[in-house]
Amino acid sequence: MSVKSNTVNTVLGPVPPEELGVALVHEALLSVVPGAEHAFDVTIDRAEIFETLAAKLRDFRAHGGGTIVDSTGMFHGRDLRLYETLSRTTGVHIVASTGQGPQDMLGGYFLTPQTNPPTPWPAEKFADLFTKEVTEGMVVPRVERRGAAGLVATAATPTGMTATDESLFRGAARTALSTGVAVSLRYGSDAVHDLDVVLDEKLPAGRVVVGGLDREDAIAAGAPLEIARRGAYIALDHVGVADRPHIADAERAALVADLVRAGFGHRILLSSGATGVAKGHPGNDLPYSYVLTTFVPLLTEQGLSDEDVRRILVANPRDLLSVR
Repeated sequence: MSVKSNTVNTVLGPVPPEELGVALVHEALLSVVPGAEHAFDVTIDRAEIFETLAAKLRDFRAHGGGTIVDSTGMFHGRDLRLYETLSRTTGVHIVASTGQGPQDMLGGYFLTPQTNPPTPWPAEKFADLFTKEVTEGMVVPRVERRGAAGLVATAATPTGMTATDESLFRGAARTALSTGVAVSLRYGSDAVHDLDVVLDEKLPAGRVVVGGLDREDAIAAGAPLEIARRGAYIALDHVGVADRPHIADAERAALVADLVRAGFGHRILLSSGATGVAKGHPGNDLPYSYVLTTFVPLLTEQGLSDEDVRRILVANPRDLLSVR
């Protein structure tokens, strides 16, 4: 499977970046806590799941949406055949991701359990795992590989990056370097530190998006501005979520406006982290259209122009997701 430069890997194959339209870079379609599919009290009715997701994607499209990035990685419910059918049916582009993390969401297989104590996989093993999902296709367990991953998504342990998390981050960076797709990382306790781990692999900052930067701790540390200065993308990806540790939408809109005025409008990405269907956890039931219907008016009130909004919702994700 060839990876074409200046295209975006969607579940239906590569498309020109100009076709993406409004793109949300950190959402979830079917989100399943690993192992929940085997629980006695969890039902996986694919027909019902399809209808629920199709309705949400049609609503997104009806409000001007074009592309959803499912940034949940490899083992959290990713269902490629389902996503292909959803994309064909609704007309919404879907970008699926490879990657894993944080450490406590990995199975023991990825911790080399035959050592005492268990040790993490080295970065090159994670890089090989993720790279094949871009160059050979994403795995459908025990059956086949299908479309190419369009992003490498990984996360660090909330209390701070572990040795396994560092291997994951370095492996993700190496995959991005060898394939041209970007890295989406969710930091643990120190956003700048976790970005630096990826940049230490010589990955250009412009190929990285740091998520979760609408958390109170990130803002208190000045992380959004510092990360933008380093050239990485900053994702405010809990739009519509007001529960701690995240700030409220009014504060998010003000933060976006401050960053635009500081000259970093080209580094901002928005998303709600919405969960279309959640199994084994509560999920986030916001509509995918929330950013467009509810948050964009707040940006307008802050003085952002239509050009500013289009750059954030169309141009920035297009540039991030383009294979380079």
